[in-house]
Amino acid sequence: MFSRTRIFESTEAYSDRIKRLKEEIETADAIVIGAGAGLSASAGMNYSGERFEKYFSDFKQKYGIRDMYSGGFYPFDTLEEYWAWWSRHILINRYEAGVGKPYTDLLKLVKDKDYFVLTTNVDHQFQLAGFDKKRLFYTQGDYGLWQCSKPCHQKTYENEKVVCQMVAKQKDMKIPSELIPHCPICGAPMTMNLRCDDSFVEDEGWHKASERYSDFIRRYKNLHVVFLELGVGMNTPIIIKYPFWKMTNENPKAVYACINYGEVYAPSEISWQAICIDSDLAGALKLLCNN
Repeated sequence: MFSRTRIFESTEAYSDRIKRLKEEIETADAIVIGAGAGLSASAGMNYSGERFEKYFSDFKQKYGIRDMYSGGFYPFDTLEEYWAWWSRHILINRYEAGVGKPYTDLLKLVKDKDYFVLTTNVDHQFQLAGFDKKRLFYTQGDYGLWQCSKPCHQKTYENEKVVCQMVAKQKDMKIPSELIPHCPICGAPMTMNLRCDDSFVEDEGWHKASERYSDFIRRYKNLHVVFLELGVGMNTPIIIKYPFWKMTNENPKAVYACINYGEVYAPSEISWQAICIDSDLAGALKLLCNN
């Protein structure tokens, strides 16, 4: 639908773009937030560098793993090793991370508006920040949930208690065998409820959130909507980026706003409706809140 070669990048001054976006948010009938990994990265939840070294230097030394993202795909020989890795990963990124300031600033910015959040992030930051759970759609899963690895049924299970036990009792990068989680229905090993293939479980909560998001989009279809894209790259553009472009193009009252560092653009077809801000998200959200 959109040109592959004609991409719009704003030449408007940074401060003017911030001011314009603030005005659009304040006057909008609704805000649709699309959040990707860049938002959590701006909150300091980096998957590489110093933070990775702090928690996973032993895994780096033994297995050559270079960052938390690639470590999630490492073919460990045993489930004891697999869950030693994942329990640490879940604990620091889901249960001990604390809420990132960019998330609290974002809530401050939209709390008095009718908003909905569509996100590929799985770290629970929106709920930690105080966003209404019924206004959130986590499309790709949640670090706090497990599912059957087969999967034999469409249900997920909370994991906090066992994850804490796994971290406390692991030794030499292995957990005790008795802590390996198994499906209560078929007995197969459990796995993370993260979308990586067609075995991903879309449970009842997932479907209800999907319905609420679809209802929200229908309700504001032809009104003044700001599609606010934050930290979304090109790993999964069909979830947030492309739909936001399409819905903006179909609605002359809509505004597409993209904030990202080093990766902001919009198709020229919607250039007159687009606000592209090449900036660190934490700084941009702070300015939007304070202006």
